[in-house]
Amino acid sequence: MGAADDTRGGIEPPALRRGDWERTTASRAEVAAERIAAMVTDAEPGARLGTKEELRATCGVSVGTFNETLRLLQSRGLVTVRPGPGGGLFAAEQSPMRRLGNSVLALDAHQADGARAEEARRIRDALGPLLVEDALWHASPADVSALREGLADLAKAVQESDPAAFAAADHRLRTRLAAISPNMLLRSLYATLLPLAEPDSVEQLRDRYDHHAALIDAIENRDRTKALELARPDSRPDSRPGPRSG
Repeated sequence: MGAADDTRGGIEPPALRRGDWERTTASRAEVAAERIAAMVTDAEPGARLGTKEELRATCGVSVGTFNETLRLLQSRGLVTVRPGPGGGLFAAEQSPMRRLGNSVLALDAHQADGARAEEARRIRDALGPLLVEDALWHASPADVSALREGLADLAKAVQESDPAAFAAADHRLRTRLAAISPNMLLRSLYATLLPLAEPDSVEQLRDRYDHHAALIDAIENRDRTKALELARPDSRPDSRPGPRSG
C-alpha cells in the first residue's frame, strides 16, 4: 500500500458495496426496501404508507424478512413507525444531504440497469476535476510516490495485455488519488461510484496508461492547466469517438 492510503484517514468503504466489484443479486429484504423506498419518493413527507402488515403483504415477504426491511429503511432515514390506531409506516422528512446519501446507497443496493449506471458514471467523471484540484493543492511527495507505484502496476498490465489486471490497478490508482483530498464527502461519493468503471479493451490500454502518466506528471509539477485539462471526462481516450490511429 502507498503512503496515500494511510494519510488523511484514507477512504472508508461505502456502507453497501458490490462484493469485490459488483453485487450480482439483492436480498429479499433489500428488494422490499427498494420497493417501499420508491413509495417514499412518490409520497409527501409525513404521508402514511400503510400498516406493517399491509406493506409486508404488498412486498410478499415473511415477517422476519420484513423486519430486516424495516431496519434498512430506518437506517436510511426513509420511514418513521408509529404504533396504535392509525399508526404504521410514514414517509420521513429528509434533508438534501440525506436524499443524496440514499440515492448513492440505492446504486449499491442492487445491480444498476444500463441507464442508471451511465448516469452514475457521468456523476463520477464530473467529480474527477475536483479530486485533481485537491491533489494539486495537497499532494505530498509521498502521495505522488504512491501514485507512481500505481502507475507501475498499470504499466505491467499493459505489457501483459491484461484488461482485468489493468482495471484492478486503475481502481487502486484512482482510490489513491481520491485519498489525497481532504473533502470526506467527495472521497466517499467518488469511492462509491468508482466500481462502475467500464472495462477497457486491449487496444485501449496503452492510451489509458499514457493518459494517467501525463496526469500524474502534471500533478507532480503543479501544472494546473494541464492537470485539469486531462481531468475533464472528454479528455480520456475511451471518450473519444471513432478508432484511434498511431
